[in-house]
Amino acid sequence: MSAQETPRIRNRMDRLTAQGVDVVRVIYPDLIGVDRARDVLLEHLPSACDHGLAFCRAVYHTSPQGDVVDVAGGLDAGLPDVAVRPDLDTLTPLPWEPGVAWCLGDSVDPATGRPAPESPRDLLRSVLGHWSTLGLRPVVGPELEYYLCDPAPQAPTGWQPYAPAPGNVYSAGLRGDPDRHLLRTLRHLRDLGLGVTAGNHEFGSGQFEINLTHSGALDAADRAFRFKAAVKELARAEGRLATFMAKPFGSEGGSGFHLHFSALDDSGANAFDDPADRHGLSGTARHAVAGLLAHAPALAALLNPTVNSYKRFGPDTLAPWLVDWGLDNRSAMVRIPPERGAGSRLELRLGDASANPYLAVAATLAAALLGIRAAAEPPAPLEGYGYDTARSPVLPMTLDASLDALAADTELTGLLGADFTSAFLSYKRDELRRFRRHITDWEFTEYAYHL
Repeated sequence: MSAQETPRIRNRMDRLTAQGVDVVRVIYPDLIGVDRARDVLLEHLPSACDHGLAFCRAVYHTSPQGDVVDVAGGLDAGLPDVAVRPDLDTLTPLPWEPGVAWCLGDSVDPATGRPAPESPRDLLRSVLGHWSTLGLRPVVGPELEYYLCDPAPQAPTGWQPYAPAPGNVYSAGLRGDPDRHLLRTLRHLRDLGLGVTAGNHEFGSGQFEINLTHSGALDAADRAFRFKAAVKELARAEGRLATFMAKPFGSEGGSGFHLHFSALDDSGANAFDDPADRHGLSGTARHAVAGLLAHAPALAALLNPTVNSYKRFGPDTLAPWLVDWGLDNRSAMVRIPPERGAGSRLELRLGDASANPYLAVAATLAAALLGIRAAAEPPAPLEGYGYDTARSPVLPMTLDASLDALAADTELTGLLGADFTSAFLSYKRDELRRFRRHITDWEFTEYAYHL
């Protein structure tokens, strides 16, 4: 710890002590966006900042079921460490856990002093570095949906949707939320400083959406990551499960992760706005749209990253499964909201809620950047209701097809980096192998009695 950093850390510790905090929870995202963490007693925070907190690097390669996947740099290297250093600029007390403050951590390879190749936060930083060479600063507004579930010992999964009832889309209050989950969650997230603005019941039983403000891309991804972790933790405190799984129930709709984004130029003006254009979009915005369309098959691997993700796609789902764009058209993969001027932006509707926020934002910005660099132009925008395969190409409809598309898209993976791409593909292909060996309830019901 350098001499000039010591007073800064001491000042933060004094402020936390005055707030009654004696533990700092340092969290960081793994490869799929799960929050990994360690609780540090406040008096040991200087050491954590100086040396970092040692974690086995293979935590990035660990599946949701606890399997360590054989990804380069993990098992093959003897399970080495990464060092996670607290980002003191993100320190904030946890409103629902007295005495505990939360902060993000940055993962470093102790052998090189460089960011760990799998670090999602650093991948986004790398992509933003490419944008800065064009004098542009992306601004992102995340929109996330999730399902709240009650325990159901009689159900095959052990869970069922909270407060099941049809037709409660765009509602608030006791009709769709008899236990006031949304109000409690909104207030806690506000007090956590995540920039939440509003929330409502969504289409599905027990499905909610909470809106986040727009901000610089890294800050927006930080807030989306912490938002997901906080919502899941608050649900646990209620004895419930909050899941951002793409489609947890066959009888209900899926959960989306929509990204609104624009870019500011060096003067602070919206680089996507052009009042002289017939659609009000600048060349930069059109090129960004073209980049998203051109790289959409590969983007699906990062924005629809699970086997379950592709159960969300299909006609009349309002989940985009065709590669198209439209003006204020929710049936298009890329929607241009009607605001112009400072509000000019694109909305990528491709992603589902299971996506790692850092990877979703990084991949989206990388694809848009490639379109801007190439000065590519998109086709004519979609008119009317979409989902017509005669008018637009179909996205990959399975995880394995999207992984193949990502591996083949050397332009996009060139921006994302070879080490990250290799780790992600290895991890996800192992997920597919495990899924293919699993016997589902559907198979038994379909075949066992008659065959």
